[in-house]
Amino acid sequence: MATKWGIAGAGKISADFVSAMKAHPAGEHRVVAVAARDLKKAQDFASKHGAKKAYGSYQDLAKDPEIDVVYVGVIHPCHLSVAKDMIEGGKPVLVEKPLCMNFKETKQLVDLAKKKKVFLMEAIWSRCFPVYKELEKRIKSGEIGDVVQVFSSFGQPIEGFDRSSKKELGGGAILDLGIYPVQFASLVMGSEKPLAICTGGHLNKNGVDETSSTTLVYSKGRVATVNCSMRCELPNVGIVVGTKGSIEVPYPMWCPTSLTSPSGTFSSPFPKTDQEFNFVNSQGLMYESAEVRRCLQQGLLESPRVPHDETLLIAEILEDMRKQVGVHYEQDEN
Repeated sequence: MATKWGIAGAGKISADFVSAMKAHPAGEHRVVAVAARDLKKAQDFASKHGAKKAYGSYQDLAKDPEIDVVYVGVIHPCHLSVAKDMIEGGKPVLVEKPLCMNFKETKQLVDLAKKKKVFLMEAIWSRCFPVYKELEKRIKSGEIGDVVQVFSSFGQPIEGFDRSSKKELGGGAILDLGIYPVQFASLVMGSEKPLAICTGGHLNKNGVDETSSTTLVYSKGRVATVNCSMRCELPNVGIVVGTKGSIEVPYPMWCPTSLTSPSGTFSSPFPKTDQEFNFVNSQGLMYESAEVRRCLQQGLLESPRVPHDETLLIAEILEDMRKQVGVHYEQDEN
């Protein structure tokens, strides 16, 4: 039986998410409805992507009895309110990263999902890629010995876009891009809370971070360096250095199709598709929808790939980073 999806938000990332699902075997996933604040935009999205229903409010989507799960692809200042509507309506949710604007909101949403016994997953799609699973496997095998350092970066020149550069829209490189190198480091370090976090960077004229560098200090002599920027193209790779060698996840480290280590190269190309995408390697969003379907079929309330504790830890690290640089959102005060 197909997993029946509702889509909250009719923007580019929602379009890529839906297009990526079309690479799955027929009958596994079906988009039933889409909602947006602009009904016409929802109707156009539904027509293009084969959804039979369109709504001009997220509350209407939450009430639709035909939907099994909702993908929340709205801008992240709206994640909390939209996801709350879905969870209150009993709908499992996959919420785009970052789950919420800060740790307080993130914990509020996680606690609500636990209370209502409803599935909730932060859409850190990287974790669902075969390359990330192979990365974990090679580290655990001892191939590179004991991990000593991690280097990871994500930078793209996107400072001219309102969503990235304006505080009221949740702008800033740390929440938008920095979450990827942070989650990479956290995965390698076994989801351990850093002993210390040291961040430096610069703000734009709107008071959001445009570039930063962070050192995360871990136990057992381990450190991670994570960099992000919306002003320039960084190497966008992830490197794990151990006492016996290194593993490199090349560009684009947040959605990779290969890695290299002393034992050789691992490659995982995408299945062929005729779909068009807005962002690099968006076909890999198919791994994320497959993970959600698997979890729902097994009756899980959280994904082992992105468990709630990991989401909370990452939110805490990101908040510490941005506050050190001087970024404070309205959500931090209310």
